[in-house]
Amino acid sequence: MSNNKALSPQETRLRTPQSPHTRVEQLLRKVQTARPVIDIERALYFTQVFKATEGEPPVLRWAKALYNFAQNATVYVEEGQLLAGKIGAGARYGVLYPELDGDIYKKALESVAARESSPFDLNDGDKQRILSDIAPYWADKTFHEALVKAIPQETFPLTYNRDEESSSRFVVNETASFRSSIQWVHDYETPLKIGFLGIRAQAEAKLAALDEFDPVDNARRKPFLLAVILTADAIILWARRHADLARVQAEQTEDPKRRQELLGIADACEWVPAHPARSFREAVQAQWFIQLFSRVEQKTGTIISNGRMDQYLYPYYKADIDTGFITPDAAQELLECVWVGMAGYVDLYLSAAGGAFNEGYAHWEAVTVGGQTPDGEDAVNDLTYLILKSKRDFPLNYPDLAARVHARSSKRYLYELAQTIKDGTGFPKLINDEEVVPLLLAKGASFEEAYDYAVSGCAEVRMPNRDTFTSPCAYINFAAALELALNNGTMQKYPGEQLGPTTGDLEDFATFDDFFAAYLHQQKHLLKHAFIQQYHVNRLREEHFAAPLGSSLQSLCLEHQLDLHTQFIPGGIDLGYFECIGFATVIDSLSAIKTLVFDQKSVSPAVLKDALAHNFEGFEPLRQRLLRAPAYGNDDKSVDAIGKIIDREAIAFTEQYGKSLGVRLDLRYVPFTSNVPFGKVISATPNGRRAWTPLSDGSSASQGSDVEGPTAVLLSNFNSKNYGRSHRAARLLNLKFSPSSVAGEEGTQALVRFIEGWCALRLWHVQFNVINQETLLAAKGNPQEYRNLLVRVAGYSAYFCELSPDLQDDIIARTAHSGF
Repeated sequence: MSNNKALSPQETRLRTPQSPHTRVEQLLRKVQTARPVIDIERALYFTQVFKATEGEPPVLRWAKALYNFAQNATVYVEEGQLLAGKIGAGARYGVLYPELDGDIYKKALESVAARESSPFDLNDGDKQRILSDIAPYWADKTFHEALVKAIPQETFPLTYNRDEESSSRFVVNETASFRSSIQWVHDYETPLKIGFLGIRAQAEAKLAALDEFDPVDNARRKPFLLAVILTADAIILWARRHADLARVQAEQTEDPKRRQELLGIADACEWVPAHPARSFREAVQAQWFIQLFSRVEQKTGTIISNGRMDQYLYPYYKADIDTGFITPDAAQELLECVWVGMAGYVDLYLSAAGGAFNEGYAHWEAVTVGGQTPDGEDAVNDLTYLILKSKRDFPLNYPDLAARVHARSSKRYLYELAQTIKDGTGFPKLINDEEVVPLLLAKGASFEEAYDYAVSGCAEVRMPNRDTFTSPCAYINFAAALELALNNGTMQKYPGEQLGPTTGDLEDFATFDDFFAAYLHQQKHLLKHAFIQQYHVNRLREEHFAAPLGSSLQSLCLEHQLDLHTQFIPGGIDLGYFECIGFATVIDSLSAIKTLVFDQKSVSPAVLKDALAHNFEGFEPLRQRLLRAPAYGNDDKSVDAIGKIIDREAIAFTEQYGKSLGVRLDLRYVPFTSNVPFGKVISATPNGRRAWTPLSDGSSASQGSDVEGPTAVLLSNFNSKNYGRSHRAARLLNLKFSPSSVAGEEGTQALVRFIEGWCALRLWHVQFNVINQETLLAAKGNPQEYRNLLVRVAGYSAYFCELSPDLQDDIIARTAHSGF
């Protein structure tokens, strides 16, 4: 890298990551240097209970399993930590959820340590115990097996391969068999205010009010309430076991300062989460216990999110600051102890599809800051700024930080966001109130509920105590629809199979409109099977999963005595989704076909088909012409109009048929890292993309095709949206800037203006990489020297050197904008 090249702050500290807090720096180094291991205790204690409780209601079995874990699992107070609690051994660990995928353990565990993407270590003793004590019980009982059996034959070949594991085909991809819930946000405020003894008392009062002769009360409501009571007992017991351990450690240490810290930890764990928090420290400890126990309860897609932490923790922070009980530095140190604790837990996916969706140990335990209060006032406070400062001071990819922005956000807040983005670690991602709030209102939320939303997962949002839909939904390969339209319903990856309707070959169409109609027909075909798939997912889940902890933190579940995974909960808003993968790849391909084949007639359909079939070998001049065709991301209205039609037709489908499922399925563009495996089943495409390489991600432009600057990318995003339709949700947008483009005060102000423009366009989401291309290339070539390099991937940041080569190349290929 040349000496005069501007560097991001991250790039200047790459080899010597530091924090102003020595304690958390030492904790961080343990995490950063550790390879994740698999801990089997959660799977073991759950399996023990499930063996003994056959025939009992799922919610009661789950509560008993949680209690068994709380009573018997190893508890931890790590050296140097100011907070107690973790749910596995090792500096970095993952846990097993055999109710999801215990049927694939024998084969999956053979390769988990050596696999290219997100490997985990497992010792031989634990492996044998999994195969002897855990996996055999779950044979023929997992959700994965039930769903495979339920998928109709006509939908099956778009969903699964006919192999032993029924592995994904990445055409119409179900995501329900590698997570028991989509992203979720608890109501953390209630247990901080009343404690789990208060929640227990509410359940006991409802239990006492039941009619002893009512069949529904006996069969449904009573088991639910008993489960809530037992779960409250479990988390209280678990916390107090940590208190006991902290006291033992206090007696054993010879360091008087550490002794006092441990006694303080013990006092906090004895009091919370059983009772209401009395201080910022107790509130943070209680919240940490809740999010940890949630991870024991179930495998939530993208990990359980943390909600609006700067809102529900602020009263405790302000009170302690006002009385001098805590300083901002001490509060920041407590928060950073949470961040390191989060980094210890690594979301483990054993299935090939789950791993491919979540490369680089993906995580989305979103902490939301900013936004508006329930009455519509600006919500930014001193704790907001402290959390942002922590992100700049502390070089860690945890937590996943999301900042809400609205039209009245202050200049100081936007400036602080810009400064944090400039650091170069990919934080925070921005979510736009001007888009999200009106859409939530259109879907049935009150103003107070809509204003109080929290970011959840990658780019999604949740309204605690109003959202009730937890079923994981389908990812649809829109580029597969394109290939089906080009080839009369067939795909090169799956020769000899008629996967789509026989709409003809490219050579059969006289006009672009005719070909576009064929594409839309194939798109509709894939949507049809995604919705069929979703029907079976929705109806099966409550037979296989329960969430007594999550249910106890959802007021509608308590009101109606229904588990959170019940298919329909009265008073709730069921907001599901379906995901479009490869949006810009399809737009650009259709634009190239329109321009070169039909408008200019400079390329014959036969020649183009031949070039695609041969992956452009011998056709490089043609490939270059295709790459130069008008592309999405450049504010070209004619190209963006193609995207708007694709978007509109997908929305029209769910408007008509989503109601048959009894839920609202909104169109989203949030790929995680699925654009990589989805690309591996798609042959060469007419935008010049080579076969089996990544598709475009989210609503971003195709890699390297956005040549008119980042503002043009925003405008293309705006132009391709159907603002008059409400069956739409998150659109993930990745942008990459060179550090020189945002350098100095001038660069900060330019970034602030860019954020304001994004907000005014009412675009849902945007996130940034601020990094030099040379750094990425150097890191790929010499990973040991760059193992602490963080990059923004898809709604989360990860260590670049823990990504697969394909995903590294995808990030490198994104356009690096040098100005606005």
